[in-house]
Amino acid sequence: MAAVARLAAVIIDFPNCNPTVKCLGFSRHITTYNFAVTSVHSIRRYRSRESSAVICSASNEPSSSEISSTAKIRSEVLTPFRSVRMFFYLAFIASGSLGGFIALTRLIAALSNSSRAAEVPEIFNGLGIDIGAVSFFAFLYYRENNAKNAQVARLSREENLSNLKLRIDEKRIRPLNAFRGIARLVILAGPTPFIEESFKRSEQFSGDLLDRGVLVVPFCTDGNRPNFEFEETEETKEINAKRKRLWQLAPLYAAEWTKWIDEQKKLANVSPESPVYLSLRMDGRVRGSGVGYPPWNAFILQLPPVKGMWSGLLDGMDGRV
Repeated sequence: MAAVARLAAVIIDFPNCNPTVKCLGFSRHITTYNFAVTSVHSIRRYRSRESSAVICSASNEPSSSEISSTAKIRSEVLTPFRSVRMFFYLAFIASGSLGGFIALTRLIAALSNSSRAAEVPEIFNGLGIDIGAVSFFAFLYYRENNAKNAQVARLSREENLSNLKLRIDEKRIRPLNAFRGIARLVILAGPTPFIEESFKRSEQFSGDLLDRGVLVVPFCTDGNRPNFEFEETEETKEINAKRKRLWQLAPLYAAEWTKWIDEQKKLANVSPESPVYLSLRMDGRVRGSGVGYPPWNAFILQLPPVKGMWSGLLDGMDGRV
């Protein structure tokens, strides 16, 4: 009994010893704590770590309980009155169904009794109103529920995207969600010639894109590395520094990026071989996408600068989602 009491005291002293610690993303660490009682007065604690891979899909439905709950919370924040509307729709459906049931029983009784035949038209009228009300509010609930599921699925895919890893330099690796509120990422996915041509087309817009917080994430779908050529001269030193900063990010774990991009192409009915671009808002949500080269000049016209007198007022002006 003394050993059990001492073991309980140790567990109380270490309340964070959760047998399973989950982390959102494409990898997680499962940390277990084993307690071994060697004697009545000594308890040793051993800690072992085990890694396991978690593959997150970007299907129409949330892929895991963690991402599903996060997506649902974000959905509630974006549409706070949707749950209230759906509750009233269900209440009206229940009320109309009850009224229809009562009208139906009255109709059966009136049809079986010839002395109440004069009541039949009135009962039919009330029954028709109840059926119409139930059908109308059922349609509204169905449409609202579909919109909710589509929004949750989209937010879930965006959460999956936010967990993909990026390499900033040789020493720093960050998930994509670390750039929320800091940068507007533009993801390019295509063969190496497409990436290199996009790099050349962005040269004259490099400074303006950086002023708007744009950073490019080039992903070569053919497995090669793009060759970004910089003409090192005194005249181009400043523009080269901006171009290197604009194109400094590199995707990490190509298989996970390929899986996510292929699923997005499938959902959008885009050919798997087509080069695409994806533009993200400052908050990490997708603001736009397309097939082919990104419109660098359109980004400059549509996006406000991240610094200056209008930066705080126009932070949310990233375009429709």
